[in-house]
Amino acid sequence: MEPQMNDYIVRATAADSQIRAFAATTRGLVEEARRRHETSPVATAALGRLLTAGAMMGSMMKNETDVLTLQIRGNGPIEGITVTADSQGRVKGYVNHPDVMLPPKNGKLDVGGAVGAGLLYVMKDMGLKEPYVGQTTLVSSEIAEDLTYYFANSEQVPSSVGLGVLMEKNNTVRCAGGFIIQLMPFAEEKTIAQLEENLKKVPSVTALLDQGYTPEKLLERLLGDLGLVTTDAMPAEFYCNCSRKHVEQAVASIGRKEIQEMIDDGKDIEVKCHFCNTAYRYSVEELKKIIKRSR
Repeated sequence: MEPQMNDYIVRATAADSQIRAFAATTRGLVEEARRRHETSPVATAALGRLLTAGAMMGSMMKNETDVLTLQIRGNGPIEGITVTADSQGRVKGYVNHPDVMLPPKNGKLDVGGAVGAGLLYVMKDMGLKEPYVGQTTLVSSEIAEDLTYYFANSEQVPSSVGLGVLMEKNNTVRCAGGFIIQLMPFAEEKTIAQLEENLKKVPSVTALLDQGYTPEKLLERLLGDLGLVTTDAMPAEFYCNCSRKHVEQAVASIGRKEIQEMIDDGKDIEVKCHFCNTAYRYSVEELKKIIKRSR
């Protein structure tokens, strides 16, 4: 597998800072998520879109310790998707039902059908007493439109979000990426009109990625005639900070009675991290230590 470092996010401005923009290529990290969770093609597309959005939205945060969580809860067969990102382009995530299979819709993976009707939650933990929580209704359940709607309604920032994940015939990830373009409050009418015109002419993100578009080229296509200035680029990766210790704390939190029952069973237990599916084994001896410590 190619190293994930091929994934990166580009940040830019246009029209004298009336527009700010983000674009990303995320094939490596989406493939890593698919491999870890053994997701079906439609679940890979759904998770991949949200991971891509999470990486870009994470890079909007200011502080190193800020954490962003995107959660979709729907009544479709996938039920839910959870993605967490930091401000350095590192993301992790999972879907509740990774093996969902659905027939294609109009020749495309039916992400909207897999997610169903429901809500999108955006949580930002910025080290304040209370995290910021925004929620909106899913408008199409295709994820990009839902985030466009979220930005306009919850953050009052007119935005355009494009996300794409394309699969190979063997169900690995062929390409993945996307963009987020946002209008600043002082954007002039003519800038807005020009941007709307540009967005109308753009085919799907998936089509552009499949043609080999890089994040820079995506932004050039969308904002090239609006005085595009690239500010910086940062690597993006699938990264989980779980550890034996973290997972041990989770085991300890299930309660003494339950742990004692596991000890009485006399078998090792295996606990998997939700986000990255890494398995941690605990022997009966280790469980006894955990129970002692939790007194």
